[in-house]
Amino acid sequence: MENNMEIKIKALLENVAVVRVAISTFISSLDITIDDLMDIKTAISEAVTNSIEHGYDGILTEDSKVVVRAYLTSQEEDVIKVEIEDLGVGIEDIELATTPAYTSKPELEHAGMGFTIMETFMDEVFIDSKKDEGTIITLTKRIRKKKSKIV
Repeated sequence: MENNMEIKIKALLENVAVVRVAISTFISSLDITIDDLMDIKTAISEAVTNSIEHGYDGILTEDSKVVVRAYLTSQEEDVIKVEIEDLGVGIEDIELATTPAYTSKPELEHAGMGFTIMETFMDEVFIDSKKDEGTIITLTKRIRKKKSKIV
């Protein structure tokens, strides 16, 4: 089985909750644990928040959007892949940005842990960014299918 969805939100922090609900609903057909569901929602929330707070830093306009694309494939295991894309300022130094506790905005509460959280909760995190063109963060999580045992 393959399925996909796309949601485009205005780059406002209150819309992070919209993405969380949409992703939860999208993957609700999976045989997934609450822990895995929370991990996925948390990682996606971090990525969308980063796109809004850092991607559109100082250039937030009426047209500033974040696009979230989710892909679900099921074979021997279920795989959820989510792309979070902004057309903001981009990340100049990805290695520095992914260093645990690094932040370009120390004034923000909980700053500096976004990529660490994404990497902890997901199986793969890929960052594609170009200065002044934007960023795409791709998050992948594999969900092993449970096998029933007949006793």
